[in-house]
Amino acid sequence: MASAKRVLVYLAEGNRLPQCARFVQSITGALSGCHADQVERAPFCPFKCLSATEAASLPSDVQARGVDVGVAVLLQTADRKTLLTRRAAPLTIFPNIWVPPGGHVELGEKLLDAGLRELGEETGLWLGPDEFSCRLLGLWESVYPPMLTRGLPQRHHIVTYLLLRSCRTHLQLQARLRPEPQEVSGCVWLDAVLARAIVASVDGADGLGQLPAHLPPTVGVWEVSSAGELFRSTLSTAVLLSRAPAQGGDLERVSTGTKFALELWLDTLGGDEPPAS
Repeated sequence: MASAKRVLVYLAEGNRLPQCARFVQSITGALSGCHADQVERAPFCPFKCLSATEAASLPSDVQARGVDVGVAVLLQTADRKTLLTRRAAPLTIFPNIWVPPGGHVELGEKLLDAGLRELGEETGLWLGPDEFSCRLLGLWESVYPPMLTRGLPQRHHIVTYLLLRSCRTHLQLQARLRPEPQEVSGCVWLDAVLARAIVASVDGADGLGQLPAHLPPTVGVWEVSSAGELFRSTLSTAVLLSRAPAQGGDLERVSTGTKFALELWLDTLGGDEPPAS
């Protein structure tokens, strides 16, 4: 399949014509006055402390990349769970990291169409228009590697998180899961209780988050074989509470941007949350 043309971020100041955002430009800073609680980046975002010397040392092909537009989908089921997928180990960007289904927006696509396509391509869940409602959650500035202590930036995205409220339960949707093994190595359905514990495990320090006493030591997940077959397994709950390490190699964890999106999702649920299952 031929690769799609990239969609890039353009910014306009005052009455000036929009200009393609520079790779090293902080997009969150440019949007700081617009719904500040819904436009965010990590406190350790490389572009907050990238020096002029470091920016100039970036390879020319990286500097010329601009800022890519991405979309990710939080799929809420009728029984108030949401789906996360673990990115396959061979992927060059954020391998083994738990995220919602998502990816790049293609030329000519609307955000919702891109989100539905990525959801279908990655998980096999192709939703019809009568199966869900949609709302915008927020924007996240994503940089890889996520910290300067782990290398100079190679990729820069603005990710739009969309909430799709499905009229199906997670068991009904689970029966339709057909993950793409080149992109997805595992799937998990989070309830609000576990999602809240994940959000509370703040990134920026080494090690695992502390496992709250009310959470079970393991959570049920679906592993994906190289042939795309699903089989039940368990994962240490502490893994999902892992924090982004400040140095060295990454580890299996929920991404910082996903924690941001989960917090916004929890806000939409209000205080009426079901008990942990």
